[in-house]
Amino acid sequence: MSSANFLPHLSPPDVQQAAQLIQQAYSSTHAQVDQRRIQQELVEIQRRPEAWGLIIPFLEHPDPNVQFFGAHTAQVKIMRDWDSFPEENAEHLRDLLLKLTSHSILTGKGKVVCRKLFVAITSLALRIAPGSPSRWPDWIVSAVNSLSSSGMPPEQLLAFLTIVAEEVETADLLGSSKMQMHQSLLDASPMVIQAVITSITRPTLILSELQSALKCFQAWIYILRANDITPIIPLLITIMTPAPDSGFNESTFSAASDVLQEIMTRSSLAGGAGTGTLTEPLLAWLDGYGDPGSVDGVSHSLCKLLVALGDHSTMYFASNITSLKPIPGTPYRRAYFVQKFLHLLLKYTGLPGYYGVDEEASEMTLGFWYLFQESLWSVEYEDQDEDEDGIPSLLNVKEKEQWAIVNAVYVQLVEILRRKVTWPDQRTLSYWAKDEVDRFQVYRRDVGDTLINAYYILRNDMLGYFLEDMQKRFAQPNGSQGWEEIEATLHCIMSIQEAVPLEDNHFLARLFGPDVLGRLPTSGQDRIRRTMLGLIGRTAYSTWFTIQPKIPISTSTPSLLMNAISYVVAALPEPALCLPAANALRDLCDANRGALAPHIGAFAELHAGLSDIPDTEKSKVLQSIASVIQALPPEEEIPPIQAIVSPVIEKLAQALHISSQLVDETRIIIISQLQTLSGVAKGLTRTQDSLLILDESPEERAEAERLQRARDDYTMVKVREDLFNTIRNVTTCWSTDAGVSDALSDFFRSITSLPSDITLLSLPAAPIFEIICLACQRQLTAVWLSLATMLVIQLDPPILFSTSTLKSTPSPEALGVISTLLPVLLEASLGVLGQPGAMEANPDIVQAFFGCMDTTAKHFLVGFYRLPPGALDALMQCAVTSLSLQERYSLVATCTFLETLIRRTASSDELGDASSMLIQGHGRSILRAILCGFAGVAPRSATQNLIELLSVIASKFPAETRTWMNDILFADDFVQSKANPEAKRIFVKAIIGSRSPKKTREAAQQFTLVARGLEGTSFGYASVI
Repeated sequence: MSSANFLPHLSPPDVQQAAQLIQQAYSSTHAQVDQRRIQQELVEIQRRPEAWGLIIPFLEHPDPNVQFFGAHTAQVKIMRDWDSFPEENAEHLRDLLLKLTSHSILTGKGKVVCRKLFVAITSLALRIAPGSPSRWPDWIVSAVNSLSSSGMPPEQLLAFLTIVAEEVETADLLGSSKMQMHQSLLDASPMVIQAVITSITRPTLILSELQSALKCFQAWIYILRANDITPIIPLLITIMTPAPDSGFNESTFSAASDVLQEIMTRSSLAGGAGTGTLTEPLLAWLDGYGDPGSVDGVSHSLCKLLVALGDHSTMYFASNITSLKPIPGTPYRRAYFVQKFLHLLLKYTGLPGYYGVDEEASEMTLGFWYLFQESLWSVEYEDQDEDEDGIPSLLNVKEKEQWAIVNAVYVQLVEILRRKVTWPDQRTLSYWAKDEVDRFQVYRRDVGDTLINAYYILRNDMLGYFLEDMQKRFAQPNGSQGWEEIEATLHCIMSIQEAVPLEDNHFLARLFGPDVLGRLPTSGQDRIRRTMLGLIGRTAYSTWFTIQPKIPISTSTPSLLMNAISYVVAALPEPALCLPAANALRDLCDANRGALAPHIGAFAELHAGLSDIPDTEKSKVLQSIASVIQALPPEEEIPPIQAIVSPVIEKLAQALHISSQLVDETRIIIISQLQTLSGVAKGLTRTQDSLLILDESPEERAEAERLQRARDDYTMVKVREDLFNTIRNVTTCWSTDAGVSDALSDFFRSITSLPSDITLLSLPAAPIFEIICLACQRQLTAVWLSLATMLVIQLDPPILFSTSTLKSTPSPEALGVISTLLPVLLEASLGVLGQPGAMEANPDIVQAFFGCMDTTAKHFLVGFYRLPPGALDALMQCAVTSLSLQERYSLVATCTFLETLIRRTASSDELGDASSMLIQGHGRSILRAILCGFAGVAPRSATQNLIELLSVIASKFPAETRTWMNDILFADDFVQSKANPEAKRIFVKAIIGSRSPKKTREAAQQFTLVARGLEGTSFGYASVI
């Protein structure tokens, strides 16, 4: 083309060679390695300035793949390399792209090629249209006129307008440029509306043009005003209406339905607006054509439309459910249409068959019932305002009528959902694929959330319905009760547990009494038994037993709690039910310790029969027993604790002497016994949170002294000694095994505690800390380092009942432990992290290590200044290196540690000149790492943490900061960035002159954007919000 002489000219052999490379990239005969190499070569070709000259020859090439690459090159060069394009040729490029696009469409090139050219035109407009004066004024109308005058069909013009809206919406623009492009869309919207109306109102609709018009309108919805959208709504409804002789057209129906859904969710009419122009016309249409019918594409799209209307107009439905106001143009009142809509939605909620197998739509309706329930609580009924006399009794009557309808709707909803969550019989279920079973299980959980909203409406009436339904089924002749149906009801009751209040409830008493629990199967029927076990173990229900009156042990009738315990214990020996039974027993015993303590003898029998229970669940059973033991007086806890703990310790010690050839068997035994000990330790921990106790009463002090006397008993001392020695041996031999180390971690967390939570079995922190340090010497892991962090806190526990407002200093004993073990921990950690590439390969260890150091600095700051010579310097060098890591969490942990160390050291009067020595020795290297991080070395997500560290250094050491910043930023070896000398000078001046963290933060954020080339972009702006 003669008009393309401003583009580079390439020889035919060069063009042909590049085209062959593209064809090779799309060929399936090349290996994957070759494909990656070819793709990289193509990327390099596009980066060259000469690539502008490939656009026309590639578009004229007969191969569609080459044509696409030509259009793609035009887009890429405009978006990525525009700064190097001669500014005076911008208008020539605009005219060329419009001609190339028209020619490509008229010559029948593929849609993907034309789409890429549309994107290229829009990308060019984003470059040259903003500004004053604009180099492409009225660019949308201008482009459409140019393309239309060349003979481009309406379908393609609509496709171009679709691209325009999509690209401008996602463009990275700020300030005036964004406003100018937004205005260009508004200016072109009348043309777009007219084009859409013309295409969707033709006497004979052209399907492809209709779909293109609807897609275009959908793309423009976010920019259009309400008065632009309103005229389209009746046209869309007309498109959806079936022809009298042919029924629904799935293609046109779905397209129009999608647009209406978009109007209700993304347009200026979203959020409940336009009830007269959108909600009510749709309700009138649904009255005539809204029946679900068969499960097909139209039905699925109709369900989506119903759900979108429900989400959009929830408040309208809630306020007009009994309204007598008429809807213009119809013979019916609002109440009729609202109730008809709810009826339709209920029909979709209760579609016949099983979700995920027979139908796919019912799940979509579940969210509406939550929104509807929320709206019902906040609605102000319109008809109440129209009452002539405002008589309260009349208002109450109306409100009762409204709630009667609401209750009826939710009762029907509950009945439908109870039916929908029912499993098929075993024979039918055997034909289901695994993914169908999984989807149905997820659906049941989702239904549970909806049932909670129904409970807030129906309250105990809902429980009453479930109980009556089960009673009717229990009354059926033996064998025809329908256990699947009863299981579905129990699942519904289990799902609403979080909404059921903790109060006396006769429905729950019936549930856990002989009427229901007593009539459930105790053998076979695993599914219904598993559901009942899960129900019993739910927090609300297991806690509900705590408010029941205590029945003396001598009474022949067992309490409801003991009924539940017996039901759970009976399932423990069965492999298929052992897990849910053990979980339920654990939760029941944990919540009802005091009530179960008198029955400790029964739990002794349970302990004696543990041989029938798999080791994998034995820990939970022993945790349950330990929970009951904890409710006994401390001196009475000693014999049962010894009885359940000593055999476990013995078995664990024996496992250490098993033949070294049976490694897997030994590992399984050790992990199982450690889990058991962890369970016992958790069970013995009291349920009341000591941190919530604001004052210590004389009774609590006496109880603490009583507990200590029991701890000092020889039997318990011996148990703890055996336990500690065995655990130390396990750690010595097995600490490098991942599975055992995880089990040990859980054990250490369970067996150690703050003084306020101590139990008869608790072990002191100091010797455990020593074990952890030895484990770190064998193999450094994040597990051991996180445990070390926990133990540091326990060595300096908070004093809950101190009258002093000053933080207490650590005890000399605790400080001695830190002084001894911190060098060991540092040597082990720095020895690993100092290896080349170790920090990059182990971000979890880096994060855990500096988290541990941060905690140590907060509790035992002086410990760092008692380290052996060179240890603190090695730690600081490691921290500086870590500041250049790309993994965010590692970098954040390092920043936090350095900030704590520098701030607390500078604020400490006891450390003398340690602060000056620390900053003189390492301040410059820390500051350099921070500044390099701003310039692009560190991930953007960690910028805030670097800023906080900079703020501490600048505020504590302003003179040094001024000198070092100038030296670092203007040094030849400073990291390459987009920041010029002037930007650096502004940054230094702002930091030095700052008197607040806010000013420091703003200056650092601005410098970061400039250095990374993100200044003036919405992406860069969003990254610092």
